[in-house]
Amino acid sequence: MTQSEFRLIFADQVNKCEETLRMKKKEYTGDRDDRLSAFRIAASLQDCTPQRALVGMMAKHIVSLYDMCYAKNTFFAKELWDEKITDSLNYLFLLAAIIKEEGTYEQN
Repeated sequence: MTQSEFRLIFADQVNKCEETLRMKKKEYTGDRDDRLSAFRIAASLQDCTPQRALVGMMAKHIVSLYDMCYAKNTFFAKELWDEKITDSLNYLFLLAAIIKEEGTYEQN
């Protein structure tokens, strides 16, 4: 794969991530302004941090990707790959937002 081909894949993936986050905003936040409210609520329900609530939700997508990668003699539709990859990346973007907002990192 050339650098140009990879750059196109990367740009396309970032666009898919942005579109998915935009489309699912209302589903996961209701009418709340807080984009991360679902993770705060889940954290409260589970008596844990928002980061832990998020990675718990993300685990489902990672396990699904793992299963797809290790499935023997099975091919999956590109749309399914796109969905699982996009969801996994979006959880990482949301985790980055939680970490930044809460300042839960060591500062140099």
